[in-house]
Amino acid sequence: MIKIEGARVHNLKNVDVEIPRNSLTVITGLSGSGKSSLAFDTIFAEGQRRYVETFSAYIRNFLGGMERPEVDKISGLSPVISIEQKTTNKNPRSTVGTVTEVYDYLRLLFARAGQAYSYSTGELMVKYTEEDVMKLLLENYNGKRIFLLASLVQSRKGHYRELFENIRKKGYLYARVDGEILDVVEGMKVDRYKNHDIEVVIDKLAVNEKDGNRLKKSLEIAMKMGDGQVMVVDKDSGELKHYSKKLMCPTTGLCYRDPAPNNFSFNSPQGACPHCKGLGVVPAVDVENTNYVEMAAYVNTLSIEEQKAWAEKWQDSIDKMVECPECHGKRLNKEALHFRIDGKNISEVAAMELQPLYDWMMTVEERMDSKQRAIAHEIIKEITTRLKFLLDVGLHYLSLSRSSESLSGGESQRIRLATQIGTKLVNVLYILDEPSIGLHQRDNVKLINSLKELRDAGNTVIVVEHDKDMMLSADYIVDMGPFAGRKGGEVVYQGGPKEMLKQDTLTSRFLNGKEKIEIPQERRKGNGKCIKIVGAKGNNLKNVSVDIPLGMLVCVTGVSGSGKSTLINRTLQPYLSKHFYHSQQEPLAFEKIEGVDYIDKIISVDQSPLGRTPRSNPATYTDVFTDIRKLFVEMPESKMRAYKPGRFSFNVAGGRCETCSGNGYKTIQMNFLPDVLVPCEACHGKRYNRETLEVRFKGKSISDVLDMTINQAVEFFENQPRILQKIKVLQEVGLGYIKLGQPSSTLSGGESQRVKLATELSKRDTGKTLYILDEPTTGLHFEDIRTLMIVLNRLVDKGNSVIVIEHNLDVIKLADHIIDIGPEGGRHGGEVVAVGTPEEVVECGKGVTSEFLKNELNN
Repeated sequence: MIKIEGARVHNLKNVDVEIPRNSLTVITGLSGSGKSSLAFDTIFAEGQRRYVETFSAYIRNFLGGMERPEVDKISGLSPVISIEQKTTNKNPRSTVGTVTEVYDYLRLLFARAGQAYSYSTGELMVKYTEEDVMKLLLENYNGKRIFLLASLVQSRKGHYRELFENIRKKGYLYARVDGEILDVVEGMKVDRYKNHDIEVVIDKLAVNEKDGNRLKKSLEIAMKMGDGQVMVVDKDSGELKHYSKKLMCPTTGLCYRDPAPNNFSFNSPQGACPHCKGLGVVPAVDVENTNYVEMAAYVNTLSIEEQKAWAEKWQDSIDKMVECPECHGKRLNKEALHFRIDGKNISEVAAMELQPLYDWMMTVEERMDSKQRAIAHEIIKEITTRLKFLLDVGLHYLSLSRSSESLSGGESQRIRLATQIGTKLVNVLYILDEPSIGLHQRDNVKLINSLKELRDAGNTVIVVEHDKDMMLSADYIVDMGPFAGRKGGEVVYQGGPKEMLKQDTLTSRFLNGKEKIEIPQERRKGNGKCIKIVGAKGNNLKNVSVDIPLGMLVCVTGVSGSGKSTLINRTLQPYLSKHFYHSQQEPLAFEKIEGVDYIDKIISVDQSPLGRTPRSNPATYTDVFTDIRKLFVEMPESKMRAYKPGRFSFNVAGGRCETCSGNGYKTIQMNFLPDVLVPCEACHGKRYNRETLEVRFKGKSISDVLDMTINQAVEFFENQPRILQKIKVLQEVGLGYIKLGQPSSTLSGGESQRVKLATELSKRDTGKTLYILDEPTTGLHFEDIRTLMIVLNRLVDKGNSVIVIEHNLDVIKLADHIIDIGPEGGRHGGEVVAVGTPEEVVECGKGVTSEFLKNELNN
């Protein structure tokens, strides 16, 4: 057993927990009840600390101190690996293939078993040894007179006087210049401003077997001088042929380097497209959307210094990324793209969806020759093993070339899970944060089986999860509660899932059916108006035309990768953002979108991080921090010292702690481990200097306020209406447990999305606003979902329209209108399978969603 005694991290109240080793354990409970505090901030933090303790004192000196989590004792802990739902990597060079390391094996496969083709003629490249060349010359030129040439210059400018002089001194009489054989004479040179091809004539001889030694010796010299390449000219016909020790085009003599895995890497100078440096895209000025007349008039009003600063900002605003014209988005140079296996180059293979790729890999050996097969067998075995793990966690619709930037938090987490299964480690403790995010109910079974596979390999798996199926499939459940924040932090149940159904906790009441999110008595009919999308063809969409009714809660459903996000987030939303706010983002292909006049505002809330730096937090994002700083300026102490609002900002010099620049911590870079944050020794994590912290409101400093949870802040600011209005909405969307000053980098995708939603809800709605939400229930307990849906329904009741992309059946069953995309993911999706009320979709019986929805409505 893993025994945790007296855990007091964050809101945990001296918690004692026992978790069986080699089991699948689910930690569940309301958002903010202490699940992550137990799993990540206690168990994982202690595991990481113990790992660092194994280093020598010399290395630990560089890493700084890692504080022990507030816990009396943890025993039975294995080495810990945490797989969180943060988006994998924002590096544009990172892809699914590089993250999973499958692309590394693919590069090796093409370097060792790929067949090279000439990019100038398309012919299969050839490669000879000296013995092969000797044999071919005796066969093809027996009895003929030939010139044996070594190439010295290929398509380069210069007069080459020194080169010709050097040739003459070595005793060579002839050279072939631009296709013409000339005598080498003293002072010889060519036009320096033209490109030239120059070969030296090593020997002029009649080929016969009796004089084989002369031919052999001349061939050796020619190969050496021509860097492994020799050219032969038939004296009578003038026909030219090339022979090389390197891969070579038999017609043009074009040579490739010997293939190595780096030649197929877009992150290496040897393989990357020289034009886009391996990114597949290049920056270009958006000429169409730039008003040069207005711009010129504005620039004339600025000083020289202001113009320089403005020019940099302007450049960023009008630049857009377009497909590289050289490699057409394939990222590699033309040499790498002309190695093929079974007629496909590495870019085409990487662009295949994982299921078709797996099928192709399973049969490609049958179409290889015996030599290729012998080389490729073990590499293909490694690739198919890893692909199988990715398929098992429901990622069949992705491709290896898919950029990591475009992955959702759930997808990136499942990729890391598949990678971990592929490492085949044993006796490890894995901690996962909601791996079922973004998965359709159907794919959940595969995910649960993958976690069981990890367990059966001899590991302990702890999953922080709200999914009903995951809980019921677990070996052990730890239920945190009874509520969130200060009213949580206790273990209300620990044991098997069957026994849990008999308990009386909030979670168990939802599991055993005593509590449920009620289906509305009647569905809204809407306002009779709709937005029509006609002929959407982006990504995998197959000329989709669909009506989205307004004045309703519309739910867009479908299996992972079916095209939901493409239709709404990549087609409709960019079009509307461009229409209302002149956004630079281009929508994907469609014929027309009608009905835009029926709305006057669009608010899109996705799961991307709140800000680019950890300095961003809920207080700064919702702008409530501006009001809080103004409040602190009104304090008598501030007025005496003439403090301005900037004094209470941790982003500017003056009031902040300058030792840590207002961060409250210092980042210790641990090259081979994640960076570690150590509290600042000057301000002890408070972010501000002593003078600023002396100003207090109701006994609390600005740092104390930032350290409050939303629930605490609502009580604290109950008599400050401007502040209360903004933070009350954060509480209503189920975020009462997060801190006002919590760095955005520590928020999950779902939490970030709900902060954005709260920010928008605190603004005045027009009654004609369209809200677009992408899986808003991410990270939410059943009870929190009920709270969130009350907020969304309130918006619709005011006349607004809400589009929700969702897999959660508790949301789908509450929708007024469903648009189900499918029937499958990837190329087998991209069609509208069913539309209508939940009851109509079930009655229609088409698509996977209707099967699961039927059970939900019947219950």
